[in-house]
Amino acid sequence: MKIAIVSGKDEGPTRLNAFDNALTAAGIGDVNLIKVSSMLGKNTQVKDLPKLKPGAMVNCVLSSVTSSKPGDTITAVVAVAIGEKLGCVVETTGTNKDPQDLIGEANFMVNYMMEKREVEIKDIIIESASTTVENIASVVASVVYLNDEIIEG
Repeated sequence: MKIAIVSGKDEGPTRLNAFDNALTAAGIGDVNLIKVSSMLGKNTQVKDLPKLKPGAMVNCVLSSVTSSKPGDTITAVVAVAIGEKLGCVVETTGTNKDPQDLIGEANFMVNYMMEKREVEIKDIIIESASTTVENIASVVASVVYLNDEIIEG
C-alpha cells in the first residue's frame, strides 16, 4: 500500500471557497475525496503526492476545520503509524488550541491504536496545518491512498 500525506491552508470569500482553496493548496482540490476510516496495510510506503487525474475518486482520511471568526487560530492534524502487520491513521482538529498540544494528542491516539492491536510501530509521521483567520479560513491535513487508477500519466 502507498499513501501520500498532505496539508494546506487558505482563505476564501465563503466557508466553502476557503475549504476548496485549502484542498487545492494541499494538492487535492481537483479530485473527489472519499473519506475512509483509519487503517493501513502492512509496511505501507509514504510517497510524495503525484499529479492526480482531475475528477478521480480518491480515498483519504481527512482532517479539516474552517472558521469565519477573525483572530481564531485553526489547526488540522493527521498522524500515521506504520507497522509490519498494519498501520493506523488518526485525525484531530482544534480552534484556538495550541497546535503542539493537538500534535501531541494525535501522537497519543495513534500510539494507543497500535498498542491496542499489539502492533510494533516502525515509523510515525505527523502532518499539520495551522493558520490565524483573517476573514474566512480553512486548514486541511490528509492521508491520500494512492493507486495507479488515480495517478495522471
